[in-house]
Amino acid sequence: MMLDQPKVDTSPKVSDEVRKTTCYMCACRCGINVHMKDGKVAYIEGNRDHPVNKGVLCAKGSAGIMQHNAPSRLRAPLKRVGPRGSGEFEEISWDEALEIAAGWLEPIRQEDPSKLAFFTGRDQSQSFTSFWAQNFGTPNYAAHGGFCSVNMAAAGIYTMGGAFWEFGQPDWDHTKLFMIFGVAEDHDSNPIKMGIGKIKARGAKVIGVNPIRSGYNAVADEWVGITPGTDGLFILALVHELLKAGKIDLNYLAQFTNAPVLVNSDPDSPEYGLLMRDKDGKLLVIDRKTGKPAPFDKKGVKPDLSATYRQAGITHRPVMHLLAERYMSDEYSPENVSDRCGISARRIKAIAAELARVAFEEEIVLDHEWTDFRGEKHKTMVGRPVSFHSMRGISAHSNGFQTCRSLHLLQILLGSVEVPGGFRFKPPYPKPVSIHPTPHCKVTPGKPLDGPHLGFVRGPEDLALKDDGSPARIDKAYTWENPMSAHGLMHMVISNAYAGDPYKIDTLFMYMANMSWNSSMNTRGVIDMLTDKDESGDYVIPRIIYSDAYSSEMVAYADLVLPDTTYLERHDCISLLDRPICEADGAADAIRWPVVEPDRDVKGFQTALILLANKMGLPGFTNEDGSAKYQDYADYIVNHERKPGIGPLAGWRMGEKGLTHGRGAPNEAQLQSYIANGGFFVKHIPDNCAYMKPWNMGYQDWAVELGLYDTPQPYIFDLYVETMRKFQLAAEGHGERQPPDHLRERVKKTLDPLPIWYPPFEDDHVDANEYPVHALTQRPMAMYHSWGTQNAWLRQIHGRNPLYVPTKIWEAERFAEGDWASVSSAHGEITVPVAHMAALNENTVWTWNAIGKRKGAWALDNDAPEATKGFLLNHLIHELLPPKGDGLRWANSDPITGQAAWFDLRVKIKKTHAPAEAQPAMAPIKSPVGQGPDELTWKVGK
Repeated sequence: MMLDQPKVDTSPKVSDEVRKTTCYMCACRCGINVHMKDGKVAYIEGNRDHPVNKGVLCAKGSAGIMQHNAPSRLRAPLKRVGPRGSGEFEEISWDEALEIAAGWLEPIRQEDPSKLAFFTGRDQSQSFTSFWAQNFGTPNYAAHGGFCSVNMAAAGIYTMGGAFWEFGQPDWDHTKLFMIFGVAEDHDSNPIKMGIGKIKARGAKVIGVNPIRSGYNAVADEWVGITPGTDGLFILALVHELLKAGKIDLNYLAQFTNAPVLVNSDPDSPEYGLLMRDKDGKLLVIDRKTGKPAPFDKKGVKPDLSATYRQAGITHRPVMHLLAERYMSDEYSPENVSDRCGISARRIKAIAAELARVAFEEEIVLDHEWTDFRGEKHKTMVGRPVSFHSMRGISAHSNGFQTCRSLHLLQILLGSVEVPGGFRFKPPYPKPVSIHPTPHCKVTPGKPLDGPHLGFVRGPEDLALKDDGSPARIDKAYTWENPMSAHGLMHMVISNAYAGDPYKIDTLFMYMANMSWNSSMNTRGVIDMLTDKDESGDYVIPRIIYSDAYSSEMVAYADLVLPDTTYLERHDCISLLDRPICEADGAADAIRWPVVEPDRDVKGFQTALILLANKMGLPGFTNEDGSAKYQDYADYIVNHERKPGIGPLAGWRMGEKGLTHGRGAPNEAQLQSYIANGGFFVKHIPDNCAYMKPWNMGYQDWAVELGLYDTPQPYIFDLYVETMRKFQLAAEGHGERQPPDHLRERVKKTLDPLPIWYPPFEDDHVDANEYPVHALTQRPMAMYHSWGTQNAWLRQIHGRNPLYVPTKIWEAERFAEGDWASVSSAHGEITVPVAHMAALNENTVWTWNAIGKRKGAWALDNDAPEATKGFLLNHLIHELLPPKGDGLRWANSDPITGQAAWFDLRVKIKKTHAPAEAQPAMAPIKSPVGQGPDELTWKVGK
C-alpha cells in the first residue's frame, strides 16, 4: 500500500530570500519576514526576534501581500480634468505634478502661509510632516489624532506623563487583575493578544468594560456591558468605594503625586485654586518631620497628605483633601450612578472590592535596589498587581478627556502605575508636561513658523489666538472652544474652511485621510463642501492636493493626486521622535525599506514632500548655498538632526570612538545596519531602572545617556491639573486672556482640575426620548485602515457589515434573521441589514467601521457587497451639534481637547422593508484605475 501513496513535498521551498521589515497593516508595527521568489513577494510571516510581536502575526499582517498587489493601487500622478467628484483625471509626470503643486504653494508661502491647510492621516511620520509644515510656515497642520484618541493621550500626559497604547503597557509578567475599558480589537492587537494569553495561562483575571462583547471582551472572565458615555461615572464610583474603604496607597500618593501639594484656598486671591510654590517656583508640601512647608523634591522631605497650612487667616489645604471631599460625596456612590451606567450598585462594589483585594493583599515585591529623586535609597520595588488598558471607546466622547483622567486617577490611587504588576511606561515616556513644547502659531510670510504646531498648553497664554483674539488655526485648535487640543481637530478642517470660519484658505493638502467617506463626520455634507462653488463659479475650497496609495473615495475630490507607494516599496521611519515601537523593558525604533521596487510611477509620500520642499527651497531642507539638504526620505532619515546628535533613528550612530546608540553623528551606513538587524533597534533598560521610571534616578540617567532627555526629568503625577484651573480662573474674570462670554460657563464647568463626569453633549442637544438608542462603531480585528476592505483575503472575513441589535430591541421590533431597519438620528437616516447580538448593552446598537464602500472606489465592482450591503454610521453623525438657536457653530467635540465625539451618537430604530441595497446609495464615482478583475490570481515563482 505504501508504494502506491503519492510523493508529497512536505517542505517546499518558500522563497529565494527573506527580507525583514515592519508591517503597516495596523498600528502595531510588528516585525515581518517577507519571503521573496523571483523578485516578488511570496509569503509574509512574523519576525521571531522582533520586540513587538516576537513572531506572532495576525490575519492583517499575512494579508499584506494582497495589499501590495491590490488592483486599486494608483499608477501615476493625476491632474483633474473633469468636475470635482467626477473621477476624471489625466496621468501626468512627476515633474509636472511637482511643478503644479509648487506653483500653487509657493505664492501662498510668500504672501500668507496660513492659506495652506496641511493635514495627514495615519502616516506614522508626524515628526517629519510637522517639520515640513513648520518650515513652510503654515499654522494649519495636524494628523489624525484629533478624531482618534487625543483624549486618551492628552489626559494621560497631563496626569502622569504618558497614557495607554504607544505610551505604555501592562506588566504582563506580574499583573494579577487586568481591566480594559473601551478597547476594540484593532489597536495593539498582537501584543494585547499575547499579553492576555500570558496572564490567563497563569490564572490572572480579565475584566472587560465595553457596551459590546467582542474580541478581547469576549475572552474576558467578566464582562461589564456599560451604557456608552458613562465610563467616567462608573470609574469615579469605584474611586468612591476605594476611598470609603481606605484602600488607597497613601505612601505612593505622598511620595510620587501632587496629592500632598498645597492648594491656595483664599477665594479673594487671583491665584485661588492654584498650587502653592516657594520663591524658586517649587511646589510646596508640609514636611511630616518639621510640620513646615517645604519644596516637594527637597532631599529627605516626607510629604504629609493630611496637614494644612494657615497663613494670613487662611487655611490652605493639600490636593488630597479636595480629592477626598469630592469623591466621597454621595454623588458618586454606586447607588446614585447605577441606573445611568447600567451596572448594579452591588456589582460596582464587588469590582471595587476585587481591585482593592488584589492590589493590597497580593502585592509584589522585587529585590531591585533603586534611588529616588529625593536621594532616598530603596532596597525593593513594591508593586500593586492591578493593571488597566483603554482606548478609543472611552476617548471618543465629549466627556472623554475627563473620563480618561478619571481612569488615570483610579490607577494612581491604587499605586499601580510604574510598579511591578501595574501599568508601565514605554520609552521615550514617561515625559512630564514641562518637557513638551507649547503650540506655536506665529505666521511670517516667506518664513518658517515660530515653533512646533502641536504641544501642551500651560495656560491661556499659550492659546493659538491672533492679536484680535480670533483663532490662528483653521481647525480652531488651542482656542477657548478646545484649549488643550494637543493633536488638532482634523474633522473640523473642511467644515471650517468651507464656512470661512475663522478664515478662508486657498489649498487643502491631505495625505491618506479619507475625508469624503469613512474618516468624515457628516459624509454627505463634506462631499457637498468639497464640490460647492461660490457666486463666481469657483470652488469654495479653491485647490485640493491629495496623496494616497489607492483609489479611495477621497481621490475623486482632489485637483492633484500624488500617488504613494505601498508599505513594502518605500522607506519609513518609526522613530523615538514620533510613534516608536518601544516596550516597557526597552527603547526601540524601526524602519521600513523597499523590499520590492514599485512597478508604477509612484513615490513615497515623504520623498514627494522632500522633492516639493527642494523645488520651493524651504528652510530646513535647503543648505546655505541653495542646494538641497536631502535627496529623498532615506537621505533625510540618515542625515537629519533634530538637535546635535539626535536624529530620527537612535541605533548605529557615529560616536567619537565608533558606532554608538542614542546620541551620535549621522552614519551613512545606518539604514544598512537596521536592515541587517531585522529592521529594528532595541536597547534594554537595566533591571534596577525598569520600574518607578518617573522617580528612579537610575532610569533618568539611562534616558539622558540614550538621548531621550537632555537632563534628568523626575516629576510627580498631577492628580490635580493646575493648567485646567488656570483656564477656570480666566473664565472667572482673572488675567489678560479671558474667554468670550458665551464660553465662560462651559470653561468653568468642564475644565475642572480634578476629574469630573458630565453627560455627553448630544444628550442635551437632542430629545433622548425620541432618540433613546446609543449607536457605536468598532474596527474589526481583521481590518484597521479603511483600505483593508479592498484586500482580497480580508474581504472574505468582512465583506459586509450588519447593524448588531441587542435582544431587548430585537424582540420589541420583532426582528427576524434577514430583516432590515431604518435608523435615524437628528442628522440623517440610513437603511441597513440587522443581526441579533445578545452580548450587547440593551440600549446600544453597533456595527463594524469602514466596511461600507462607495461604488466605483477601490477598484471594486459596483455590485460588491461592501457597496451594496455594507454601510457607514457616518451618515448619521455630524461635525456640528444640532443648533441651539444662538447662531453659533458648536463642534461635536470634547470641549477640552476638541476630540471628535464619534460615540455620543443617539438614534432611533424601526423595522422596515428590505431595499435593493443599503441606503443612502450614492451614485458610483469614476475611478482612475478602473475596476479590478473578477478573479485576482497569480503565481509567484516556478
